[in-house]
Amino acid sequence: MFKAVIGAEKLKDSIESISTLVDEAKFKITPEGISVRAVDPANVAMVSFDLAKDAFDSFEATDGELGIDLTKLNGVMETADKSENIELELDETAHKLVVRMRGLAYTMSLLDPSSIRKEPKVPTLDLPARIVIRGEDIKRAIKAAEKVSDYMSMGVKGDVFFMEAEGDTDKVRVELAKDQLIDIQPAEAKSLFSLDYLSDMSKILGKANEVTIDLGKDYPLKIKVKIAEGHGEVSYMLAPRVESE
Repeated sequence: MFKAVIGAEKLKDSIESISTLVDEAKFKITPEGISVRAVDPANVAMVSFDLAKDAFDSFEATDGELGIDLTKLNGVMETADKSENIELELDETAHKLVVRMRGLAYTMSLLDPSSIRKEPKVPTLDLPARIVIRGEDIKRAIKAAEKVSDYMSMGVKGDVFFMEAEGDTDKVRVELAKDQLIDIQPAEAKSLFSLDYLSDMSKILGKANEVTIDLGKDYPLKIKVKIAEGHGEVSYMLAPRVESE
């Protein structure tokens, strides 16, 4: 059983935060809320998504799994106004999800959860450097880096967090000192990442007041934001591109 009402903007942000990496996902439903763990087809990035029942105007659920085509659900949400409420209800007999908004009712076929890639195990990483940055600052750096390269390195030197991209002829470097960041836990760190992935993630990161970044030396990046007015959390893990000597 699953029946819930949520603001359209919260739902849109939630779907977008997952669909930046995967086209379909297995939603784990419990009486306490919804969670998703998914890895992209290339095994380069992972998303962990949690939305508490407090994010909803109303929420009734029993334990279960829903296989959802995110491309289809994103398409449905395009007709919703930011300010309206969306009603979601599982039709268990037909195994479909009914999405209602302002007089419209979409009945969406669900995917068989067993046909979706198995949930990944979230690795435990001990990343020494932590940076808390404004979402708009990281989005700006990613946008600038895209103009010169397909990759961007992130690192910490002293009390300074830097993001750098180097192309054949041009170079971009953004440096943010301690007083320009929300917080920094300095440690020696530098890794290189694909801008394709960072650019997709920045659509969600750019809206956040605070983005927490955990970094190491040639280690995966862990990046975390709160969504749905603090009632939800999305974290991404992105494998580095290790440069050959």
